[in-house]
Amino acid sequence: MWIVNIALRRPYTFLVMALLILLSMPYVLKKMSVDIFPAIDIPVVAMLYSYNGLPAPEIYSRISRNAERAMTQSVDNIEHTESLSVAGASIIKVFFQPGTDIGTALAQVQSAANSAYRSMPVGIAPPQVVQYSATDLPLLQVGVSSATVPETEVGELTNDVVRNTLRTKKGVELTAPFGARNRQISVDIDTNALLARGLTPADVSDAIGNQTLTLPTGTIKIGEREYDVDLNGSVATLAKIGDIPVKTVAGKTIHVRDVASVRDGAGPLQTIVRHNGERGILTSVFKVGGVSTLEVVDQVRAEIPRILDKLPEDMKLTLMFDQSLFVRAAIGNVLHEALIAASLTAAMILLFLGNWRSTCIIAVSIPLSICCSLVVLYLLGESLNLMTLGGLALAVGILVDDATVEIENIERQMGLGKNPHQAILDGAQEIAVPAFVSTLCICIVFVPMFFLTGVARSLFVPLAEAVVFAMLASYLLSRTLV
Repeated sequence: MWIVNIALRRPYTFLVMALLILLSMPYVLKKMSVDIFPAIDIPVVAMLYSYNGLPAPEIYSRISRNAERAMTQSVDNIEHTESLSVAGASIIKVFFQPGTDIGTALAQVQSAANSAYRSMPVGIAPPQVVQYSATDLPLLQVGVSSATVPETEVGELTNDVVRNTLRTKKGVELTAPFGARNRQISVDIDTNALLARGLTPADVSDAIGNQTLTLPTGTIKIGEREYDVDLNGSVATLAKIGDIPVKTVAGKTIHVRDVASVRDGAGPLQTIVRHNGERGILTSVFKVGGVSTLEVVDQVRAEIPRILDKLPEDMKLTLMFDQSLFVRAAIGNVLHEALIAASLTAAMILLFLGNWRSTCIIAVSIPLSICCSLVVLYLLGESLNLMTLGGLALAVGILVDDATVEIENIERQMGLGKNPHQAILDGAQEIAVPAFVSTLCICIVFVPMFFLTGVARSLFVPLAEAVVFAMLASYLLSRTLV
């Protein structure tokens, strides 16, 4: 009753509060992250070992098994591990217990990976350790292709222009490009010529390595001046590589050109990307942090025209996949259904109450309750997604209960001949406890969701919060603004 008395004595206070909530919505909606699903808090760290040429059984026995053993010995709070051993690579995922500090877990896994690396075969690449999330799906896939520009140049432009430009945008994370061929100087050995001179491929490799050194050698002081000295044995042309001496055989110096041919080409192709039958390069765009999916996509789309200005005219930049289309469509469908539900609810109230004024008051309480719920969700750090919007859409039909019962009871009191002030006090007092209990009964149904764990908790707690906050706001509005 006390809150009803305050609302009657200071009606403009609550009216201003309602207006402030409405005016804050553009800011809240702009700041809230927009995604298709809530962030799923499952701490996972992935490790990648690569060793080209090693078959899958050897990868498992010599790499994956040793790495998993190192994880279990020195990493805390492991829930389980998964490993995938394929030819040339080992991928190990370490799943941690819910609530584990991901920073500490990442440091422990990195330490264990480095420890296991020391006992692995010579020549294996250093391990890559990355944080992994169940919601880490590409937001965009950018394809780069050209019918005339050489493949190696397309790869260089993709790294130097496309990736370097996109990497500077807020919340953008890029994967390594697929389908790229890096420039590589190849020395093709003539086996017959090599054997005829009694040489081996190692002789050619050692000669090239020893003759193309670039080393810092310090400084030299001459008189009062000090000069930097460097040793630069790198070659400037392909012909210079052919002129490198390999060994002297029977008094004759054998050069690289005598036993091999040197060509400017590309490294072996490990992945192939085709778009509409045309070879190209694919780069996936992920998001990091709590940045909105739509914000990341909009940033990348806005940058594409400026990237195209820096590329040759024959190069094309294509968005091969765009998750924001699904996000916008899903959220648009939920909002559309919620609007239909609110309209049908208002129509039913008008049909049974037969009073336009009461219908308008009740109809206004629906968006106000939803706005209050969105403000609280924003303060709690939740995003705007299918689950939160679904919870609000679910609550639309029951948000009108408190306001409808309140108005109907006040009109009944006025029908008994009481003045409006007394009718409001008596009507509100009569239904205060029943309305509160009814609201709590609806809210308490969602309480068990807060005791869920794992993926289910991450998905359904935002839905429960949206419904509960909207219902509590509806009850407070029925006590004050209505």
